[in-house]
Amino acid sequence: MNDVYEDLRKRLDDFASGYPTADSGVEIRILRELFTEDEAEFFLKLSPLLEAPEDVAKRLDRDPGETAELMESMAKKGLIFRLRKGDVARYGVVPFVPGIYDFQLATMGRGFAQDMQDYFEESLGRTIQGHKTPILRPIPINRELVVKWPIAPYEDVLKIIEEQVVIALAPCVCRIKNGLLNQSCGKPLETCFMFGSNAKYYVDNKMARFINKEEAKKIIKNNDEAGLVMQPFNAQKAGVMCSCCGDCCEMLASLKKQPVPAAAVKSNYFATVDADECTGCETCLDRCQMEAITREDDTAAIDLDRCIGCGLCVTTCPTEAAQLMKKAANEQYQPPESKAEVFMQLAIERKKEIFPKL
Repeated sequence: MNDVYEDLRKRLDDFASGYPTADSGVEIRILRELFTEDEAEFFLKLSPLLEAPEDVAKRLDRDPGETAELMESMAKKGLIFRLRKGDVARYGVVPFVPGIYDFQLATMGRGFAQDMQDYFEESLGRTIQGHKTPILRPIPINRELVVKWPIAPYEDVLKIIEEQVVIALAPCVCRIKNGLLNQSCGKPLETCFMFGSNAKYYVDNKMARFINKEEAKKIIKNNDEAGLVMQPFNAQKAGVMCSCCGDCCEMLASLKKQPVPAAAVKSNYFATVDADECTGCETCLDRCQMEAITREDDTAAIDLDRCIGCGLCVTTCPTEAAQLMKKAANEQYQPPESKAEVFMQLAIERKKEIFPKL
């Protein structure tokens, strides 16, 4: 008989973002910690398309009450996604990253944190960073940082906030993990934003709290002061927006290890420094998460191979010597419109199905 956890691993790897093997077997250990055998077997029969429990019960010839109870239990554990509309709840499976791993932030223990650290270092990090289509992408806090206008609303953090109806604020799962391993960078924890149905799921699962737009803007200002890179999901309609550091956050840390981060990231901007205005204060050196800035001849010099266009060097430059410039028109990137389109592109790249067959 096949091991249900290996079957589960293969199913998760069929999703566009992947769930690779690891020589140490840590990927199976993680699944055993998260899923009971019954939950693993049930997950294999579920779809990413949201379904009501009674429909799943009918499709699988199961007891409706027991099916509803199991699906809600798995949603509370962060193993599947839940969407409520009034008294009706529908459920669907999600990738491991972004998805199941992120949903463990409220319950994560030291053992799980260590397993995840090992898994990222052993194989998962390489898989995620190997995608041609990134899951997250850095953007400026607002359009005023960019020398030449206009810029699209999805390229402006504050504009993204303005367009939301429901906003929740959650701790950063990456800094939670590193804190459990006594490797915290010391930057703020409650920094990441969820929108719409994602926000409701996070709040329902006690992983986040609802906030209004004004508080969101204050948090963004604090994030910038702390030197965090704002990274929404790589879609024009972002359901989440992370606030990342190069020490703890796996996607940014993986990018930092790249020889040419600028080539791997889908940013439409790059930073420049006016040598005549720069005083060599080195504020920007400390803030750059990609280590793209050095001091040369008493002024800041930017390595464009490493610059990801986040704007952290611009927002605190005391003489406004640092500026963000738009890349040439033929280098401009337009993100997919929706999360589904992102996963479609990832699936094509990995030769997988966006919705694995049941």
